[in-house]
Amino acid sequence: MSFKFYMPPISLMGPNCLQEAGDEINCLGLKKALIVTDKVLVDIKLVDKLTEMLESKGIEYVVFDETQPNPTVGNVESGEKMLKDNACDFVISFGGGSPHDCAKGIALVAVNGGSIKDYEGVDKSPKPQLPLVAINTTAGTASEMTRFCIITDEARHIKMAIVDKNTTPVIAVNDPLLMLDMPKSLTAATGMDALTHAVEAYVSVAATPVTDACAIKAIELIAKSLRDAVADGQDKEARDDMAYAEYLAGMAFNNASLGYVHAMAHQLGGFYDLPHGVCNAVLLPHVQRYNAQVAPARLADVAKAMGENIEGVSAEAGAELALKAIEKLSADIGIPAGLKELGAKAEDLATLADNALKDACGLTNPKQPTHEEVVGIYTNAL
Repeated sequence: MSFKFYMPPISLMGPNCLQEAGDEINCLGLKKALIVTDKVLVDIKLVDKLTEMLESKGIEYVVFDETQPNPTVGNVESGEKMLKDNACDFVISFGGGSPHDCAKGIALVAVNGGSIKDYEGVDKSPKPQLPLVAINTTAGTASEMTRFCIITDEARHIKMAIVDKNTTPVIAVNDPLLMLDMPKSLTAATGMDALTHAVEAYVSVAATPVTDACAIKAIELIAKSLRDAVADGQDKEARDDMAYAEYLAGMAFNNASLGYVHAMAHQLGGFYDLPHGVCNAVLLPHVQRYNAQVAPARLADVAKAMGENIEGVSAEAGAELALKAIEKLSADIGIPAGLKELGAKAEDLATLADNALKDACGLTNPKQPTHEEVVGIYTNAL
């Protein structure tokens, strides 16, 4: 079977690489940007680092800062209007997964027309989006380099998974110096999001030797550095490690796709408006315990990458070591122990399971669950 591999044409990595982005933008002949970000990043003046760089390079811009933590159809519509009203010829996303996903929605609809709801699913758009430069300020979602776009449909209370090669940014920027002031809770949540990406890609039925290499290295870096990044946000080595880890995890899942952790987490986020990384972190060991029925050897590899000694143990015992290592990492960095702490209710689980079974991310899970099994996983995670 043949495979495709997707990633941005240009990726800038390492301290101070933000300064190189302006030169790359000018090389592409782009003139005026819609900057998609959120009010918090504007208020703490992190966006100023971007606008100062753009001004120094002679690049015009307007700022759209209405992105919500779970970006909505309404956010996309408002951003697209600002883009057209100001005759912008490209988009810059600045932030974490929320601004990146919102920007992808805006850029995609600006060219293809209609509503972002029209593009739910896999490769529904006929034309490439407006050029998107994605500048990352967190180390988790990898949305700055993927073809995945997650938008909340506020009418249906669900998160739509838009998986489309046309949403791939033309430039991805990961400058760890932009990540130094991330609060502990966000560092923890986004770090566990990255771990989830790597683990799900590694056990995916679409995994390849290329995605395996990316996933395992990402897991090693996260196990080594996430605790340090949470404990001391100014730890530049830990921040750099996490920037590489989340990008490597993105390379893995952008091509091997994901699984039922994401399929189920999307429903929690859409239904209760919960943080995506935290939902992933809580669900990760429970979904992988289910997957251990068919992929114990793969999960034993995860255990080894996390520093566990699997020599001489069975694949099943190695898989259990992986689950314990994941749970310990979550506990060490302050992730809630269960979904009840996030406000999830037992009476909603059947509806959540209905929607999870329709999520495109579940297609590459190593074992396809029934509705009853999905409800059971949710129940165990409460």
